Amino acid sequence: MTPAGTSAEAPPLATIQRREGPPSASPSLFHEWHQARPWQTNAALILIGAALLLLTHQLVSEYGRFTMGFSGVSGWSAWLYIAAVFLILTQPVNRYTFPIILTVAVACRLMPLFAEPYLSSDIYRYVWDGIVQHAHLSPYRYVPGNPALTFLREPNQNIFDNINRRDYAHTIYPPVAQALFYCITFFSPTIIAMKTAMIAFEGLTLFALIKILRHLGRRPDQALLYAWCPLLFWEVAGAGHLDAAAMAFISLALLFRIRRRPILTGLFLGLAIMTKLYPIVLLPALMMSTTDPGIPRPDLRTWVSKTFYVLNPKHWDWRLPGTTFAVIALGYATYSSAGLLVFGYLGGYVREEGIATGTRYFFLDLAQHIPGLHTLPILSFYLLCLLTFGALTVWALSVNLKQGTSASFLTPAFVLAAALMFLFSPHYPWYILWLIPFFALQPNLPILTYLMTAFYLFTTPLADGTLSRTFRLNAILYGALAAAILIQLALRNRTLPGLNFQQAPLESKRPT
Repeated sequence: MTPAGTSAEAPPLATIQRREGPPSASPSLFHEWHQARPWQTNAALILIGAALLLLTHQLVSEYGRFTMGFSGVSGWSAWLYIAAVFLILTQPVNRYTFPIILTVAVACRLMPLFAEPYLSSDIYRYVWDGIVQHAHLSPYRYVPGNPALTFLREPNQNIFDNINRRDYAHTIYPPVAQALFYCITFFSPTIIAMKTAMIAFEGLTLFALIKILRHLGRRPDQALLYAWCPLLFWEVAGAGHLDAAAMAFISLALLFRIRRRPILTGLFLGLAIMTKLYPIVLLPALMMSTTDPGIPRPDLRTWVSKTFYVLNPKHWDWRLPGTTFAVIALGYATYSSAGLLVFGYLGGYVREEGIATGTRYFFLDLAQHIPGLHTLPILSFYLLCLLTFGALTVWALSVNLKQGTSASFLTPAFVLAAALMFLFSPHYPWYILWLIPFFALQPNLPILTYLMTAFYLFTTPLADGTLSRTFRLNAILYGALAAAILIQLALRNRTLPGLNFQQAPLESKRPT
């Protein structure tokens, strides 16, 4: 019998939760590995948290002088994070655990907050775009180096001097991002203000994740998987990347989707898309069915008949996508005075980053290394992407049509997000930040491996941007990911001797 007042167990690390509500308890689950007690878990978390804080301090120190190198800091941080994930998913906790998690999370973000960004200069464009808007000019109309903006330089010289691509690139950030820049610089047109706002968005993400975890019957302490991820310390608190706002909007969209609020879900999905564009792939996973789940579905014997069935418009609540596209249309209409410049440097970025030529896509590059396929056209890769996302879209809609539980959509949403990153093979670590909230809700070995391996590799000389080293970086990254997938498949429905990757229940002083 489960002790009264205890929390439901979470799913194994190597599997994805496919049902709602608490699974059955396993009384000997934790004593097989270690006679753990909550105070021991807390003590271990305090030690790990202190080490993470020291490493975050070391990160800031590395800006000025080499001591152990960025790869040394990222490598140790990754291992500490993995240890913390293991503890929180396998060991018992009590009411003191979450305050420890929150304290460490805040401290690790305050450490790099007041330091000048070093590894990325994108935040300077955020502040500049806000400054330009306060001068009653469209941020899309002029590049920062245009003589028309000379009068803004002197009072903001430090900002202007650090803007990348300032002499030839119009801003690339969508309308909601620009609205955020305007609002934040209204209070203070500084780097610290922009970073503080991005950390505040992280707080909003954490709030939404805790609400979702409670809905799933899991402990809020599992939010450690988000709160202690060192990649966030570097890229949000350290570099102030806009992805923090996108993650907050995505998390709120997931929360309202669980609550079956189509208009609010569409609203926050639209805000996320108008902040960073890529969340649009989540739309099929968030769609809501209008069919009665009690009505049996027809016998769909072929994939073609299944596709036509799930794509039938009468099965879907169109308020969600309608709201999403209304937000997109309103966003672009707000800045339409710039004409086609409202799309900013998007075309230039496509050319600059090898998206148009295909040099950035690892799987295409890998195929071209095979004898006889070195001339494989980029069109073949785009066809692969089209087929992949077409199949995933039908699958996501099919899952939503079944209406198994209110959280059934989480797995398709996670898979769509991960598939985009795997195929896109991003060259910058902050592009994968939005996978972290999904990982916190559905922990699994492949994504943990992908996140931490990418985090480490992007701090090594392999991340210098040359084609040969980029290929080697991705070969290591995707090799590690493939190994993790094989391990997860091998351990599905199994546990290692004396070890079980499941969450421990909360401590209870009540009798059984």
